[in-house]
Amino acid sequence: MSTAKQIREQLADLGDPAIAEHSARFFKTGPGEYGEGDRFRGIRVPVLRGLAKRQASAPLRTVMALLKSRCHEDRLAAVLILVLQYQRGDAQHRTRIYDAYLANTEHINNWDLVDSSAHKIVGPHLQDRDRAPLYSLVESTSLWERRIAMMSTLHFIKQDDFDDALAIAELLLHDTEDLIHKIVGWMLREVGNRDIRVEEDFLRGRYQDMPRTMLRYAIEKFPEPRRRAYIEGTI
Repeated sequence: MSTAKQIREQLADLGDPAIAEHSARFFKTGPGEYGEGDRFRGIRVPVLRGLAKRQASAPLRTVMALLKSRCHEDRLAAVLILVLQYQRGDAQHRTRIYDAYLANTEHINNWDLVDSSAHKIVGPHLQDRDRAPLYSLVESTSLWERRIAMMSTLHFIKQDDFDDALAIAELLLHDTEDLIHKIVGWMLREVGNRDIRVEEDFLRGRYQDMPRTMLRYAIEKFPEPRRRAYIEGTI
């Protein structure tokens, strides 16, 4: 069974400097940007998913050590392994993964890490439990914790359970971060994909005050005349 050090060595062997350079730009790693200082090995996501499957039986302590790596792909591999383990684990192991995940959100610190995992760990874990942890995350100063809260609701949305998604969207309506505008708009669009009336009921009375990015994401799949009416504020 591989140690965290051995998995990191495997990841290092998979790296490509040209891809790493592109990823550093794509994930905004410059001064003052959301991914400032992040490091990349240059590994495509399908390759990381393959490695995650091969390492899916790694001890949780090994996965959490990998999650604390300075390299982005190491952390992404770790959350992909956590998802696989959560899906396959018994109730006790799922609780350990959920607890470890929320105790280490400082390492789940880019949008792809959040979007690959929150709705597959946090959402399912809170399915039949008190969802108060989501509302604690919404109040966080961490952009990534707020995104985890919103992304987690995709699990509920897929079951036509929209209440928490809409409540959290309401709380994040005036968030200052563009990455929150995007995730809120995306989740509203997902609601609309299942029940357009529910989405439009939410948008009415709010859409004119929403950040433009959030609104554009939310109405992306509307018929063009309807989409244009929202953009122009004539609904």
